[in-house]
Amino acid sequence: VQLQASGGGLVQAGDPLRLSCAASGRTFSTYDIGWFRQAPGKEREFVAVITWNARSTYYAGSVKGRFSISRDNAKNTVYLQMNSLKPEDAAVYYCAAKTPLKPLTSGLGDFGSWGQGTQVTVSS
Repeated sequence: VQLQASGGGLVQAGDPLRLSCAASGRTFSTYDIGWFRQAPGKEREFVAVITWNARSTYYAGSVKGRFSISRDNAKNTVYLQMNSLKPEDAAVYYCAAKTPLKPLTSGLGDFGSWGQGTQVTVSS
């Protein structure tokens, strides 16, 4: 599966933004999909993940309650709705896929098919 993140942009603190992760390939619906982000000078970090059937989600503590991950397998797309954005949310956001055989709490190393990221900038 090949993934491509989009939807980033420049927003003000407190604004919402929705990112999309579009996939090519017929096997998209068999993968768990995660969102990650990387700010300048920092390591890439986990943001959220959703199971292949959308029955379970898991969030990083820093975004829980503000971000929501969802998917539409008919459209081969996963979304990340980001609300109440903060300057510290600014980063390049990436999506990636993992096999459902690995737990939701898997680390970055268990994810693959990394697409190009999309830049999110939050002004204070």
